[in-house]
Amino acid sequence: MGERGVLVEGVRAYGLIAGMWVRSGMTYRTSFVFTVFGNLLVTGLDFVGILLMFSQVDSLGGWSLPEIALLYGLSATAFGIADLVLGSMDVLGGRMRDGSFDVLLVRPVPVLAQVGADRFAVRRLGRITQGVVVLGWALVAVDVDWSAVKVLLVPVMVVSGAAIFSAVFVAGAAFQIFAQDAAEVQNAFTYGGNTLLQYPPSVFGKDLVRGVTFMLPLAFVNWVPAAYVLDRPYPIGLPGWAAFASPLVAVGCCALAGLAWRTGLRSYRSTGS
Repeated sequence: MGERGVLVEGVRAYGLIAGMWVRSGMTYRTSFVFTVFGNLLVTGLDFVGILLMFSQVDSLGGWSLPEIALLYGLSATAFGIADLVLGSMDVLGGRMRDGSFDVLLVRPVPVLAQVGADRFAVRRLGRITQGVVVLGWALVAVDVDWSAVKVLLVPVMVVSGAAIFSAVFVAGAAFQIFAQDAAEVQNAFTYGGNTLLQYPPSVFGKDLVRGVTFMLPLAFVNWVPAAYVLDRPYPIGLPGWAAFASPLVAVGCCALAGLAWRTGLRSYRSTGS
């Protein structure tokens, strides 16, 4: 089976496994509704914290509330999509410790599809919904001279950002194959990265900004392209075309994450349990 065949089979298997978990979660619909609503409220507390800050200040790092809301909405929506699709990757270390990961290896289904779709939780739609609401308000409230290019850049940021975060989820899972007890390390880059991007780069030191621009390029989720949309200078020197590089960065991140995943699987040694 060629790479295309493996991809098609993986997507098909992912859909079947995710569908099974959706049907399971919908068995008790009242509980499902309350869970989604609760997830929406909990994730919304992040933005409430930002609102509370702006009740005391007029700007943060020189950025207004609508501008920060734009960063927040872009990051939260992109991360929410990745979390919905691959949010279960952080349990991989536990699977290896209890031996259940070995079961996935002997099934005639791509392992990544099985791990990604495991315990697929529709309740995570609450995070996406909350991000979209904030993003929608920001797009209306922010003071931007909109052009066709800037309008097009908004969905490009969301899709590319979701791909970048997905790559980080997969790379983190690959790291867990080696470390086997590194879920918190993975969460530091996924959930921690999402929180970082919700604030303007101007409030962070230039070394940190360089790190998330060139080493772990999370800045291309929203910081770099949003600086172009808002007509703001980026804290470190970048060429003008960098604002449109998010899709290329996403493709590169996914390719490296796939390589890391395949390397991890080849090096895996069973616990014997």
